[in-house]
Amino acid sequence: MTSPAPYRLRRDSRNKVIAGVCAGIARRYGLSTSGLRLAFVLSCVLPGPQFIAYILLWVLIPAD
Repeated sequence: MTSPAPYRLRRDSRNKVIAGVCAGIARRYGLSTSGLRLAFVLSCVLPGPQFIAYILLWVLIPAD
């Protein structure tokens, strides 16, 4: 008996706020969508390339 195939990493076009990146990552890894979005927003107050990483993921992760 085989287990169901895991979700592929895709941007979630039905549950998106901006581009569906956080929703797609949350769905793929079984995380809370709102928790991941909150973590991303909170990480934006720290110095680093968060916005650049989000834009790169937006471009690189295909939509579902």
